[in-house]
Amino acid sequence: MVDLDYTALGLKCGLEIHQQLDSHKLFCNCPSVLRKDEPDFCVRRKLHSVAGESGEVDVAAEYQAGLGKEFVYQGYDTTCLVELDESPPREINKEALRTALHISLLLNCKIVPITQIMRKTVIDGSNTSGFQRSVLVARDGLIKTPLGRVGIDYVYLEEDAARKVSEGNGSVVYRLDRLGIPLVEIVTAPDIKTPEQAKEVALHIGDILRSCKVRRGIGTIRQDINVSIKGHPRAEIKGFQDPKIFVDVVNKEIERQKEDLDSGKEGLVSEVRGANLDGSTKYLRPLPGSARMYPETDLPLLKISRSFIDDSKKSLPKHNKEIEKGLEKQGLNKEMIKLLIKHDKIEEFKSLLEVLDQPMVVAKSLLVYINEIARKKGKSVNEVEEISSRLNSFLEQIFDAVNRRRISSGQIKEVMEKIASGSKFSEALKIRRNDSGDTHERIMKLLKRKPGLSENAYMGLVMKEFRGKISGSDAMEIIRKFVDEK
Repeated sequence: MVDLDYTALGLKCGLEIHQQLDSHKLFCNCPSVLRKDEPDFCVRRKLHSVAGESGEVDVAAEYQAGLGKEFVYQGYDTTCLVELDESPPREINKEALRTALHISLLLNCKIVPITQIMRKTVIDGSNTSGFQRSVLVARDGLIKTPLGRVGIDYVYLEEDAARKVSEGNGSVVYRLDRLGIPLVEIVTAPDIKTPEQAKEVALHIGDILRSCKVRRGIGTIRQDINVSIKGHPRAEIKGFQDPKIFVDVVNKEIERQKEDLDSGKEGLVSEVRGANLDGSTKYLRPLPGSARMYPETDLPLLKISRSFIDDSKKSLPKHNKEIEKGLEKQGLNKEMIKLLIKHDKIEEFKSLLEVLDQPMVVAKSLLVYINEIARKKGKSVNEVEEISSRLNSFLEQIFDAVNRRRISSGQIKEVMEKIASGSKFSEALKIRRNDSGDTHERIMKLLKRKPGLSENAYMGLVMKEFRGKISGSDAMEIIRKFVDEK
């Protein structure tokens, strides 16, 4: 690909990021749980387009309605009449609203205290009502990047769509388990100057989202990129799960738009395109316009009180960057910090650290030992989960035993292995310790063979030699005596 002069091309680029929140559904009390078992019931429907607030039918809605598809909705005992559009929506979920405010505040946005819940026409069948409920909660924020500031135009709170199961023969099958799960939509200003900055902004916003109470895993976050160059209508590109392909996709979309302009192609319009694995894009449908929005008539205005905003500020979570710095000061390496954040174990780690003030030992026990032993002992997913849960419940007692010198920190994994094999806790603690005199002699011989090293270097040699059979504090005590004698 040739080098592109993004300034000369008049590149305009912005992101739309959708993240599921970790709470009950947005407009009912159903749990946000995706089911794998067979559905309890099915409902068949056909949808049609209607005029929006402006009195016009949206072009995207009209296009989908013309396809004449039948929609099949599969439901469970964890879905209700709200998802089936047979009952009015309930009051907005306060936990989801609080999380949306946390995200907005971390993005330096201004909260909108009184706002209208809107219906956004969706005619592809993914919403049983034919629309998606969406509400503006904040606006006018910004984030800072090395290439300059990028504005955050809007933060919306909205409901996720139903989950597509299959499609064919004029019929589309959806599951209602995902319909109504709270989503935050973050819309940046078109301030992004290069594809590299687009990737950087996506990663930065993703880091903020993970600092808050959001769902984790594949499919819980979706990212769209809006791209245009001077003289060409905007394209909204969907299908991103991995920011690694941002640069390639944006560059190839710029090349495609350049070719359109260079060839004199007529009838260019804004459109929605899908991202392919090779970075190219494909046409999906016309880009929806404002005609698809109209007020929600079943719910009153959303009023976010000053006290609710103030309480949200008081409970504002720390940005992951702040958490990382604090953990680094406690002696954890970057790999362990990433694991703690990825597996949402920060609070558990802090709690266990109050029992045993050895950060790396606590982190390894919580993240590494449990997983290794559970995978080794368990034969099925359920067995692995059961063993993990059992070991986790004993960590506080095991760490207490280390404090009382009944075992060394290097023997924690051995104790955990015994517990996983079915031993009672008291039996698991019965581990033969190295004779202290013999241990002291072995360490002294090891140190004498390597004169002139630092205490940390000696510690590395000792721990490698004993492979966890001696605690770090005991080893350091002997090392310091050796160094002092010299």
